[in-house]
Amino acid sequence: MRKLAILLGGALVLAACQTTPPPPPPPAPVDLNNPLMAPGFLAQASSGDQFEIQSSQLALQASQNVAVRNFANLLIADHTRMSQAMAAAARSVGLTPPAPALLPAQQAVLDQLRAAGAGPVFDLAFKNAQIAGHQQALGLMQNYATGGDVPALRTVASEAIPTIQIHLQQAQLLNVAPPPAPPPPPPPRRAGERG
Repeated sequence: MRKLAILLGGALVLAACQTTPPPPPPPAPVDLNNPLMAPGFLAQASSGDQFEIQSSQLALQASQNVAVRNFANLLIADHTRMSQAMAAAARSVGLTPPAPALLPAQQAVLDQLRAAGAGPVFDLAFKNAQIAGHQQALGLMQNYATGGDVPALRTVASEAIPTIQIHLQQAQLLNVAPPPAPPPPPPPRRAGERG
């Protein structure tokens, strides 16, 4: 009987050792600041495209400058197409593309454009925002195309580079009138003069 109890105890100990392994640790949080890893690249590229689209829609409302309006229409079409290509490439490798949203940096610039109002002041702010935005987008695409972690996304980044280069050149050459100069201050009054 005692042997049976020892065997039974040993079997219980062995059975306890064969429990299911502990669950794997949770995945590391996604680093949206690393533009060479797919999640960070997708978030930054998507935000850049959304900025170009939304700022261009704003230009169509705020500008009367034909050159600005034509450029805005081009940006909407091209960046919509680039967003679609990026999302398709992401899905082709099992990644979920990010929802269209602006990262804080692009949101801040869009807010500044809204605050610029309309007319020549807006046109100049739009031109400067497009130059800066396309310089940033060009660097993002060039870096990912040469060092990114997902081949399908590297291909789409490479294909976007020529379009972004053209946009940058067009933004730099965009013909906008300088905003009107503020009126000069009135001359100082002399003592005893009436205004």
